[in-house]
Parts: sequence; C-alpha cells; structure tokens
Amino acid sequence: MKNFRFKFDWVVLPAIGLALVLAIWSASSETWAGKLPSPGQTWDKSKLYITEPFAHRGVQDQGIVRFTLYSLILVAKGYALALLLGVPLGFCLGLSDFFTRTFDPIFQILRPVSPLAWLPLGLVLFHKNEPAAIFTIAICAMWPTVLNTAVGVRSIPQDYLNVARVLSLSRTRTLFSVLLPAALPYMFTGFRLSLGIAWLVIVAAEMLTGIPGVGNFLYQEYNSGIFEHILLCIITIGIVGFAMDRIMSIVENNLKRVFA
Repeated sequence: MKNFRFKFDWVVLPAIGLALVLAIWSASSETWAGKLPSPGQTWDKSKLYITEPFAHRGVQDQGIVRFTLYSLILVAKGYALALLLGVPLGFCLGLSDFFTRTFDPIFQILRPVSPLAWLPLGLVLFHKNEPAAIFTIAICAMWPTVLNTAVGVRSIPQDYLNVARVLSLSRTRTLFSVLLPAALPYMFTGFRLSLGIAWLVIVAAEMLTGIPGVGNFLYQEYNSGIFEHILLCIITIGIVGFAMDRIMSIVENNLKRVFA
C-alpha cells in the first residue's frame, strides 16, 4: 500500500500535472498562433541544444547544459559572497541590539532595491561585466540570509546561553555548540531563499552585460525572433532552480543530523 501511495504521489500526480500543462500550452499556442510555439514546435527547434547539451559551435551557439554551467559558475561565486556577508551580519543583528538599531533601517532600505539598479553601480565600480554581475548577485541574494539568521539567533532560548556561561565555554565553542545548531533551521531557510534570488538575478545580469549563459542566450534568441528557444530557456531555468532547491533541502537535512 505504501509503495502504491508513493508512486501515486510522486509519479502519477506529477504526470497528470505535466499532461495538463502541456494541454494548456498546446491550446494557448493555437490562440496565439505565430507567437507562442507549441510543445512540438519547441522540441523540433530546440532538440539540437538538448541532444548535444555540451556542444560548442560558436559563442552564441552552444548546448543548453554548457550555457547552464556558465550561469551556475557565476551564481556560485555571487552566492558564496552573499553567504560570507550575510551570515556574519545576521549574527550581529541577532546578538546585538545596538547593531540592530544602528544598521537595520539601512538594511531595510537597501533590501528591496532591484538588481537592475545594482548592476549599473557594479559596472561603475568594477568596470568589468563579470565582477559587476557577481556584486549584483551577492548584494541582492544576501538579505534573506541576513534576516533569517538574525531571527534564528534571536529565537535561541536564554537558558542555552546561560548554560554556556556556567560551563565557561569560549566564544568559538559557544558559537559552534550552541548558537549555530539552534539557528541552523532558520539559516537554511535564508540560504534557500538566497539561492533562489541568486538564480533569478543571474538572468537579468547576463541579459544586460552579455556574459555567456542561459540569460544571455534567452535575450539573443528574443532579438533573433526564435521564440522556441525562449521557451527552452524558461524551462531550463525552472528545472535548474527546482534542482538547486532540492539539493539544498538534502544538505539541510544532513547537517541537522550532524548538529543534532
């Protein structure tokens, strides 16, 4: 019975959902004839990029996996910088009322600024496309990590900290034995949100800077009027985003076991 339930929940229902989406897509392509390609047309026009995913036929003519890898490398750099900035700032916000009163209003002002506003500043500061893109990814993606880390630290019961003082634990030992394990669930919520934002920002950054990747490929194909490739990029971006979120979930569960 459990095996049947598992197959129904994870195989049958997703298959039904996919079939419905494809049906709606097909019907919509008939409504917007000539503008929205059908699933079959999208496959016919894009299959070379899928069946030869690592091909390199030219700067703008490469396999979809190769384009995706370019984007993922840039996202990894910006995301790593976002965590390096966001985690310490989050701990400072969570542990210090003075720090919170001083900087939280500034963070709240900067947090909603669009990546389309940060990217020109990055270009002014760094004069190169890739550092500007990394800067934009980091500055946009760090805020969920900052805020969720701060919430996690503030939620730690005072008794935990009192026990650490009674045991005369050093600051480093208190950080890794008390603060980090208790705040970890909140932090990983921030990490996952930050990763999603980083993946969103890379598309805009590549479009505006011309850096090779999925976003730049999407923009070039839009300019060329090849709408099938636009849909290919949209599907790729969605699948990769979903996969990254699942990987983060697995990492989170494993770390919880380590710190349990």
